[in-house]
Amino acid sequence: MRSAAAALTSLMALAATSLVAGPAVAKTSSASCALPRTGAHHSLGLDTWNSAYPRPTGVLDAVMVFLSFPDASPQYAPSELAADHFPTTGDFFKRASYGQFSLRTEPQRTWVRMPKPSTAYGVSRDWEPDKRNTYLRDALAAADPTVDFSRYDVVYLVADPEAPGVDSDATKVVNLDRPLRADDSRIRRVVTVFERHPPDRNVLAHETGHVFDLPDLYHRPTDGKGDWDTHVGDWDVMGSQFGMAPDLFGWHKWKLGWLPGRAVRCITRPELITLEPIAAPAPGGSLGTRLAVVRTGPDTALAIEARGAVGNDRTLCTEGVLLYRVRADTVSGGGPIEVVDTHPNSEACWDRSVYPELADAPLGVGETFTVPGERTRVEVADRSESGAWTVKITTG
Repeated sequence: MRSAAAALTSLMALAATSLVAGPAVAKTSSASCALPRTGAHHSLGLDTWNSAYPRPTGVLDAVMVFLSFPDASPQYAPSELAADHFPTTGDFFKRASYGQFSLRTEPQRTWVRMPKPSTAYGVSRDWEPDKRNTYLRDALAAADPTVDFSRYDVVYLVADPEAPGVDSDATKVVNLDRPLRADDSRIRRVVTVFERHPPDRNVLAHETGHVFDLPDLYHRPTDGKGDWDTHVGDWDVMGSQFGMAPDLFGWHKWKLGWLPGRAVRCITRPELITLEPIAAPAPGGSLGTRLAVVRTGPDTALAIEARGAVGNDRTLCTEGVLLYRVRADTVSGGGPIEVVDTHPNSEACWDRSVYPELADAPLGVGETFTVPGERTRVEVADRSESGAWTVKITTG
């Protein structure tokens, strides 16, 4: 590691030379580092879109159905529970997509009575498939007389949070191999919401991400003990709904179609680039470079992006240039993305972070880091008044 002063001096000299002489090489097409989609569940390959999932561009319509049970009387109105999640979830996606996607949600105004007590459905995080399917069939059948499911792209089934059989740890997206039918529509996935009132922060943004084919980025301990946040810490809502910097990774935004190819730079030789913070808005739809990618194998890549205290990331702990590994052949929950800790001997924001060891993972101005096991070096030269970062990336 060079001293901060030496790194800054040398890199600023290089920046000045580049500004005068222009780039040494032409920009590489983003297609060259777009990993192929594999058979892994929620694969992060993005050369093609999985048509089994709705793509979050333009406007998608969602419905919230509120389910009560014979063994409990709801203590809250549906409008109160709807306000737990919207408009905040819609606002999250509006900011994350740079205004390119709107999740238009219609909450139903009355409770729909389920035919069985809440305790009959065995609701739990690891839900028994037969009981889960019974719950879904009963819910859709009960709601069908008053809800036209053919009008909606996303379905949220919200259970009475005070019912005795409701387990708040069971909120999740249910992906169905055999779709259910309602109103001549094939329903392949449903978000089952069992949150307490008030709910976990950003929980519906996380679950809705699965509706759009995004994977879980947390690490689930096999023995039920240990830390869930070792893969990405605070840095993406698909890792933790409680994260301080929950905006979606640039890789996710690229996959979803929110980052166009011109905003992605594939690095194949030494380059000096300017990275705008991934969570910063795009006035007038103008996006500069937001993501740099180094291809490291047939199904792997190193991604580099800037994170600043703006937009969905406004409560982050440490600003800087974040590095993370992407694996297109790794299943959801298996570590398809892992943040590289450029400060492995320190931590930050222990009182707020979900995983303090990664809270200070980004590189700051004047810092240099060589990725372990690879020949990629990242040097941060400068940060402009507007918040953009000047970065030199050297590949082996």
